[in-house]
Amino acid sequence: MKKILIVDGGPRLNMNTAALCDAFEEGARAASPDIDVARVRLYDLPPFRGCVSCLACKLKGRETGLCAVRDSLADTLRAVNEADGFVLASPIYFSEWTAVARAFLERLVFPWLHYTDFSCTAPKKMPLAWIYTMNAPESMMPGIRQHLSILEGAVARALGDPEPAFVEAHSTVQVKDYSRYAMDGLDPAAHLAWRDAHWDADLAAARAAGRRMAEKALAAKP
Repeated sequence: MKKILIVDGGPRLNMNTAALCDAFEEGARAASPDIDVARVRLYDLPPFRGCVSCLACKLKGRETGLCAVRDSLADTLRAVNEADGFVLASPIYFSEWTAVARAFLERLVFPWLHYTDFSCTAPKKMPLAWIYTMNAPESMMPGIRQHLSILEGAVARALGDPEPAFVEAHSTVQVKDYSRYAMDGLDPAAHLAWRDAHWDADLAAARAAGRRMAEKALAAKP
């Protein structure tokens, strides 16, 4: 049995990021009965912090590829290292992951970074996917990518995936009833029209990415 781990860094249970995670999981499970999908919602965990720079992960002879801090995030970090495929999903806030997703990534990646040669290697290789949802239009993605690319690249190098999957939903609908919120500057009608035109394709892209990851995981050498 191959295991895919989806880490959801979004705060909302039933909105865009969660829906794309659902679709990704559907696609992965549909690929084979030999695929198991586990999901972790970072906002459901007791509060945790980003890297505290204790440098325990850099002690000679004790490099495990795991953060040494034992808190509510420890089991999820271990699960990434043991998975056969890894997905991080997050809304994009101010051109970045959510705060909890960023903290998670710091804790995940820093133990993989070797200060001897500045390589970045995880204990296990696996396929990688990113799921992003955002209020920003598609035209803003090149600028946003500049913010995301450093950690994205480090994770891809560490996991050995030169072509990670990207599932991106742009101009998302943020609330079910815009009339209740002071959001007129966002042009709610345009967001609703974009969703009507693109949301089904976004879900289909997530399902397809899930299937591809499952197929990669099944084809990987033991």
